[in-house]
Amino acid sequence: MNWNDLLRMSINSLRRRKLRTFLTVLGVLIGTASIVVMISLGLGMQQSLYKEVEQSGGLTSITVTGSDNSDGMTTESRGSGQETEKRIDDQLVEKISKMDHVKLAAPIYETSVILLKGSYRAQVQLQGMTPEGLKSLNMDLGDGTLPKTGTGHLELIFGNGVITDFYETGSGNGYYDTGKVPNINLMKDSLFMITDTENYNSDSSTAFGDSTDGTAGTGSQSDSGTGKTKPVQKYVVRASGVINGGLDDYSNNYDSVFCDLETLKQLLRKEYAGKVIPGQPKTKAGKALKGFYYTSLKVKADDIDHVNEVADVIRNMGYNVETNAEYLDSMKSQFAIVQAVLGGIGAVSLLVAAIGIANTMMMSIYERTKEIGVMKVLGCSLRNIREMFLLEAAFIGLLGGIAGNILSFVMSAAINIIVGSSGAMSMGTDSTISYIPWWLVLMSMVFAVLVGVLAGYFPAKRAMKLSPLAAIRNE
Repeated sequence: MNWNDLLRMSINSLRRRKLRTFLTVLGVLIGTASIVVMISLGLGMQQSLYKEVEQSGGLTSITVTGSDNSDGMTTESRGSGQETEKRIDDQLVEKISKMDHVKLAAPIYETSVILLKGSYRAQVQLQGMTPEGLKSLNMDLGDGTLPKTGTGHLELIFGNGVITDFYETGSGNGYYDTGKVPNINLMKDSLFMITDTENYNSDSSTAFGDSTDGTAGTGSQSDSGTGKTKPVQKYVVRASGVINGGLDDYSNNYDSVFCDLETLKQLLRKEYAGKVIPGQPKTKAGKALKGFYYTSLKVKADDIDHVNEVADVIRNMGYNVETNAEYLDSMKSQFAIVQAVLGGIGAVSLLVAAIGIANTMMMSIYERTKEIGVMKVLGCSLRNIREMFLLEAAFIGLLGGIAGNILSFVMSAAINIIVGSSGAMSMGTDSTISYIPWWLVLMSMVFAVLVGVLAGYFPAKRAMKLSPLAAIRNE
């Protein structure tokens, strides 16, 4: 008996028992879809992690912070005037930039600022970076360019989700309360920026109106020399670019605001002349320390093989160091556990389907006992009988695998649409939490067929052992 005959007989046998075949295939379908969707959730989280790492500089990126806290801004504590904490300044930046295998050393200064436009207000974290540091972020600007340096005018890059941070000062309602975006064009409109957020927020008489000259504000701050209060400084700022993406396209830079570091430093030094700039360290007497200190330092190695080497050297200097490679490795181990658990849950469904296939094949043998006996009497080999039943089981697995994968893609798309539209991923992760690569489709198909063959093995073996004479006499 050749393979064409075996295929024809197997397919005809499944056709004769349509309902039973359909129910068995349905079990494999559910099992396959369960495994694929469960694993796709883990893969989706892993894909989001890869995107996050890529957006933060890739695997060659190293983040350096101060030795005793997360932002590098500490107070002086030794009576002799020497610094006991490791801080990030221009000397350190220059020293690290000259180290072997260091491609980039870009300081970052973060400060909280208030943005005003008409009756709307937003408090955001402003990150000042060097032109080289901004370029290393590989930001996809939908409009505009990176901010120019040396102009004396502060230009901002807005994340695609910064618009959702604005709320109406009168009612306190924002995008997440009303579902409506404020009538602000970040790329075209001028905004007012306030760096002295503490005094501005503490002034109970603040009226959130905009002055016409861009310098006088409605908040106030105390003048340490005269004891009088003076208006909180307000600056007119414009956007140099807006990161590409919609309100549902979450990323690391979703609600970030960037600017040129040197321009920001000049603005702060002028505004806070003789006073402590927000986020800068100070002495026990409350005086500002000399120099300018940065929140963190972004370092890029010239090759991934040198990342650990560079990181160890900086650690030995007394600074806190985090690498994207270390972060990725730690998260990979966690995701492996999550994927194993999710895959195990889905495998239970496929195990039940395997039992259904075995039951179907056993019932088929009991119903076709006389047919098997006739085949043996006519000279059909035991191998052919075994192959025929195994083919039937494999067909059930194949049909269930195909249908299961189709259902998996439908369920995956539905999950991504529901999660994306509900705003449940507003914490900064990617809205695609279910990801099905083609290798998973192929593996699930092979696995479904393999389950079918294994489930049909013992029924096929039983069919081989039937006595031809006893089978023919069977009613």
